[in-house]
Amino acid sequence: MTCHMLSWTDSHNHLQDPRLGDAGPVIAAMKAAGVGRCVVNATCEADWQAVEKLALVHPDFILPAYGIHPWKAQTATEGWIERLAGLLDKHPHATLGECGLDKWISFPSIDVQAPVFAQQLTLSRKTGRPLTIHCLKAWGALLESLSAQPPPRFLMHSFGGSLETARQLHPMGAWFSISGHFLHPRKAGVIEVFRQLPRDRILLETDAPDMLPPSEIIRHPLPENINHPANLPAVGQALATALGMPADELAGLTRANAAAFFARSV
Repeated sequence: MTCHMLSWTDSHNHLQDPRLGDAGPVIAAMKAAGVGRCVVNATCEADWQAVEKLALVHPDFILPAYGIHPWKAQTATEGWIERLAGLLDKHPHATLGECGLDKWISFPSIDVQAPVFAQQLTLSRKTGRPLTIHCLKAWGALLESLSAQPPPRFLMHSFGGSLETARQLHPMGAWFSISGHFLHPRKAGVIEVFRQLPRDRILLETDAPDMLPPSEIIRHPLPENINHPANLPAVGQALATALGMPADELAGLTRANAAAFFARSV
């Protein structure tokens, strides 16, 4: 069975990103490639409206997630958390994200990121909405935050942490998403971690327009190393091989897991 015959769910991308251009042709290419649904994550207040518009125009294809990314924590303006709560109230199927903590970057500092993340954790607990978390080199701080305010469930998107970290996160309500970037040979350790994770907690993503997979896997090349989300089925096929499972099994598994995590049929 070839990858384009299967139906895949992209659990994390940024279709609103201007680098991808007009979303119409991008979505058409995704559907033609075999992507059945996707979750589009906002990164700051400035793109909430763009994500909302995409979700309203493509309600059967896009599930929206609204949040403030740690790289954009300094852009949060007064009243942002109330506006975010209002968006969730307006869109019953929306989730929270992308949010999190990142010590890989120096600006904004973790001291600026932490309160913005904490407020999104609080909102997740209040609303019962799952949230999508970004974490780089801030595992200790993340575990501390989650222990203080455990959300109903959370997705570690493009998870590159250790198996030990995954085993700490799992009982706290973690699910784990893998992107094509981890198919680069230097990232073989991440594939090994995913081989050992509980199968019912694994999701698949592109993180488009970022996290470009190896060139031999790319079926939809774009200039300037931009990752097209229609690459997902080819990524899924390669990941299935790396994980030692048939592609149709991985497609069905990650689709069902996404449906369970995002609490609607995706």
